[in-house]
Amino acid sequence: MTLKAIKTRIYPTITQQEKIIANFGYCRFVWNQLLDMQKQRYANGGSYVNEFGMNYLIKSLKKQFTFLRAAESTSLLHVSRDLHHAYQKFFKEHSGFPKFKSRKYPKQSYQCNSVSHNIQVADHSHLKLPKLGNVRFKGGQVISGKIKNVTIRLSPTGKFYAVLLVDTEVGELPQTHNSIGIDVGVADLMITSDGVKHPTIRFDKILAKKKHYWEKRLARRRLQAQKEIAWDKHNKVLEPRELSDFKNYLKAKRMVAKYNEKIANQRNDYLHKLTKQLVEQYDVIKIEDLKAKNLLKNHKLARAIANQSWRELRSQLGYKCAWYGKQLVTVNPKKTSQICSNCGYDDGKHTLDIREWTCPNCGINHDRDINAARNILKTTA
Repeated sequence: MTLKAIKTRIYPTITQQEKIIANFGYCRFVWNQLLDMQKQRYANGGSYVNEFGMNYLIKSLKKQFTFLRAAESTSLLHVSRDLHHAYQKFFKEHSGFPKFKSRKYPKQSYQCNSVSHNIQVADHSHLKLPKLGNVRFKGGQVISGKIKNVTIRLSPTGKFYAVLLVDTEVGELPQTHNSIGIDVGVADLMITSDGVKHPTIRFDKILAKKKHYWEKRLARRRLQAQKEIAWDKHNKVLEPRELSDFKNYLKAKRMVAKYNEKIANQRNDYLHKLTKQLVEQYDVIKIEDLKAKNLLKNHKLARAIANQSWRELRSQLGYKCAWYGKQLVTVNPKKTSQICSNCGYDDGKHTLDIREWTCPNCGINHDRDINAARNILKTTA
């Protein structure tokens, strides 16, 4: 059995939308209360309260704040778990201290556990969800297997999604007894050891003109709204307006989010098609282990590198290889572009403008990227 996440778009009624947004608020309130308690305990010399301790604190919060009783109960338990994991990452990985959550953050979500069949597919077009009842949905995949939990999300464009975690069987793909080495780049997204180059598609540039049109209007409308808010405060208006009260500003903000979402969807679709093709054709896939965070320090290439989504590419290859019985190997990319893949001669470091070079030892002319992909294939992890 394999855990698989299936993302579906849901179409809740107005009443159901109000319940979802209210539950976002309940989870956000509990997170902020627990985080504030942890910070106060630390300031007073107390010790950190673990996940189970925070679960007991949620019970006392429900007694103190009666509106929390309307929340989906397991979603509040996920809040304490998420906060516990955030603290663990801070202690062990020094990733960053947990922050308070704001209702103005464009992405909102909460998670519910499947208990006593409270989450199930009612029919081909409706999902039964906790506290919401039957909700109309649309998805490209058939939902089969045991549902473990569901995550309800609201996107910046105002769309609602349900991400179902399903324990299901995924059939392994037939073995091909082929191996491939992959070098990733900027001019071409992937270069394989077979000599095939998968081109980079700059989805951000395709929609850049339309996106920039609304980005200019968003900046202007935000500035105008801020001036009017400042005027309200200066004249001591009883209820000064907020940015969320300006309809033109909200429209421009939604349009910018729409184009950002479209760019991300197009890029993910392209990556899914490429990675599925690779796991169907090869049993062993070797890919270079690049540190994209370090490469992004190059400000001339940072935007182009970010557009490639190398991390997402590697992530998709990772879970698809695990699903379909294939093997993914990450290789240190050191010297892969300067060693001759034919005789192993080290020709020294080549600058990025050198795309082809001839080995002085064996005389073979190399394409820089294809040579690197062949060296990755030969390298053992």
